[in-house]
Parts: sequence; C-alpha cells; structure tokens
Amino acid sequence: MIQSAILGVLGTRGATSRADLARLLDVSSASITQLSKILIARGLVAELDTTPSNGGRPARLLGLVRSAGTAVGVKVTADHLAVVQVGLAGTIESSATIPFASGRPDALDRLTHLLQDTVGALSGHLLGIGVGIPGSVDSRPSGIVDAPTLGWSDARVGPSLRARLGLPVLVENDVNALAVADRLYGAGREHRSYLVVTIGRGVGCGVVIDGVVHRGASGGAGEIGHVVVDPEGPVCECGSRGCLETLVGDDALVRAARERGAIGPRGGVRQLRSAARSGNAVARGVYAEAGRVLGRALAGVVQVLDPEIVVLLGEGIAAWTFWEPDFEFAFRSSLMPSRRGVPFVVEPWSDEKWALGAAALVLSAPFDMVGVGGDQGRLVRARLAGRASGAGAEQ
Repeated sequence: MIQSAILGVLGTRGATSRADLARLLDVSSASITQLSKILIARGLVAELDTTPSNGGRPARLLGLVRSAGTAVGVKVTADHLAVVQVGLAGTIESSATIPFASGRPDALDRLTHLLQDTVGALSGHLLGIGVGIPGSVDSRPSGIVDAPTLGWSDARVGPSLRARLGLPVLVENDVNALAVADRLYGAGREHRSYLVVTIGRGVGCGVVIDGVVHRGASGGAGEIGHVVVDPEGPVCECGSRGCLETLVGDDALVRAARERGAIGPRGGVRQLRSAARSGNAVARGVYAEAGRVLGRALAGVVQVLDPEIVVLLGEGIAAWTFWEPDFEFAFRSSLMPSRRGVPFVVEPWSDEKWALGAAALVLSAPFDMVGVGGDQGRLVRARLAGRASGAGAEQ
C-alpha cells in the first residue's frame, strides 16, 4: 500500500526527495529508504538530480521511470474516436483520429474492432485502456454506459473491450476523466477539492472532493448542463426545457447569432468566433450573455460544494476572451461574500486532451488508494509490476 502511495506522490507532484516523501506520507525515513530500493529494483522509480541543502549531504530526488509503461486513452464521440498513447509522466507519444458512427446498430462491435486494430499496432508495454464517454457510467471498472448523445443505453463497453482486447479497461464519463487528468498533471496537483467545468457542445462538470472524483449514486454526478435555468427556454435533448446547455452550448450560441444576424444562416461556431474577433458587437454580445448565464449557474454549484478552485476548459475555451468579463462579474456577484475569492483558472485546450483524460484513468490506477478502479485497477498495477520484474501479468 505504501509503495502505491509513493508512486502516487511521484505521479502527482513530480520528482521528490525521500525526506519529503516521508513527511507527506507520514511514515519513517527508514521505511521510505527501504521501499524506494524495492521500487528502483523493479524499474518503476529512478534516482534523479540532487537538491540544494542547508547543510549536510544534498538530497537525491526520486522520479517515475517513464518507460515502465504506457496507457491508451480513447475519447468516444458521435462521429469519431480520438486515441492517444500516453507515458507515465503524461506525455502523449502518439495520437490518431478514427471515423466512427455511434448510431450504427453494430457500433459497439465496431468500436472493439477499431480499437483492436489500433492497439495492436502500438509499441511499448501497455498497462491498459481508458475510455471517456459523454454520458453516465455505472462504475469505472464495470463500464456499463448510458449515453443519449451517442444513442447508447445500457451499453456494455467495458466487458466488450476486455473480452476482445485482453487488457484492463477502465471506462468513465469524459469530464470525470478530465478531472482525473487534472489531478495528475494540472491544477488539481495543488488542490484536494476542485471543479473541472467544460464548455463547448454542452456543459460538463467533474467534482473532486478530498482528491477523489465524486461520481454520485449511479455515476451521473456533475451534470450541471442539465440544470434548468429557464423553464420557458428551448427544449433540451434530455427532455426538459431551458437546461443550461440549451442557453450556453455551441448550438445555442450559433442559434442566437443567426437570429441576430451576427453570422449567416449556415454559419457555425467558427464563424461566430471569427465575427467576435473582428469586433462584431452582436457576436460579442452573444458570448457576453452566455458568460452571464454560465457565471450565475456555476456560482450556485460553488455555493453548494465549496471547492478550492474551478478549472475551466473545453472546445469553447477558444473564445474565452469574449466570455470572461461578463462571466466573472456574474460569477463573483452571485456568490456569498465569503466565497467571492474562489479562484478560477482556464487551461489550454486541444482535441487530444479528451483522450489524455481517458488515458489518465489507467495512469492513475497505480496511485489509487481508495479502490475506485476495482479489479481493473489491480490488473493495471499487476501489469506495471510484471513489466518491471520481466514476468507476465494476468489478463
């Protein structure tokens, strides 16, 4: 257990001295010294540079061995798959975009075939596969999915992929997966409780409490995009009227821009963003209005959950310059005075980030101290140990 904790610290904080490991994990220096020898011998940890000291011998830093294993991350969308291979340190080693039609009757079988071909062509020691889905997932190790945007109900994604690929498979809501990645590589490294909010086609929210993603009773926690903001608003795909997504999602912004003449009848998100950058006051007004709505809604979430920080990202971040002023005013003014100082950060975005989040489901398994990954997390750890010892791990 302590070995996993050591890997967890190195995975989330980066290179760390033995003395700092002992302090952070509240164990003796002698225990850390002994366990670090084992991890070095297994090829999971290596000694790096020394750190300056205030007297005495400089401390040696320990870090993860990046070549000990890689993970495959898959983001499933309605019309394509984004696939990446990622090293232990979070570096994307390869990426691919594969056409995919989620609405086909044989979509799940097609998914397994596509991934079988893709994974079979990869080099290196694969620890497992993480899959990010825009919908609810019963549990990460099980992987039974309800995803209305994909046309999937009770889809056995995890069991199907495991049977065909012979690797550990962890499945999660795509925004929750981003929250896991942020814990490993982003702002979450410095915070125990935070929100990851995505804007783009819809609005998603990953909730992290005490370092663990809060999934709710059935895996659907964080669906702030389906909080009703305007009961008289547009009909949402979920069946309700006036959900947050229907007011600030991409389709809502494009609809408003077309109605107000900011873009043509066939214009889309790119044209809207271009118009705003060109100084079109109507286009900027569309973003400003969306910023106000999002700010007020997100303030309500912050009031309830009291996070240390809010992380904003997603495809919509490309136009954040036009959201931000009205968002921040509405967000701050809608909070209790004691919480108006809650910071928010905007992280850079690329399409690969969705798939990186999925890969993080696997890469976080060696650091999983609460058993979120279940039997699949244990298999990932076994493969990591097997790679270091030269022995094969069970499938």
